[in-house]
Amino acid sequence: MKKNKKEDNSKDKNLIKILKGSILSIIITLVLLLIMSLLLSFTNISETIIPISTIIISAISILIGSIISSKSIKKKGLINGMFVGLIYMITIYLISSITVTGFSINLKTIIMIASGMVAGIIGGIIGVNS
Repeated sequence: MKKNKKEDNSKDKNLIKILKGSILSIIITLVLLLIMSLLLSFTNISETIIPISTIIISAISILIGSIISSKSIKKKGLINGMFVGLIYMITIYLISSITVTGFSINLKTIIMIASGMVAGIIGGIIGVNS
């Protein structure tokens, strides 16, 4: 069966939009982590909030990236959003494995990847339906 060139071109554009959504999510994460680090440095906020705030920042970033990505694709928000979350989490974990000594994949890692995908799915659904 011969593939339609228009269909292939559309899939390529969708992949680019998914990658842009993932990159946007990472940029949002970096900005929010910078703000959080400034707050921790210049206020009396306890450092005990770091783990939960990192999770919240990641979820918000993935949600925003997948909303924007799926909004521009206009279909299959569930799948496209999931891929934004998956690409984001894989990228973050690859960077972590390079920069953090003793990094390992464990149950917490798998839960974080799954959570990232769920945030992406929710964002994808919102993006397609808005």
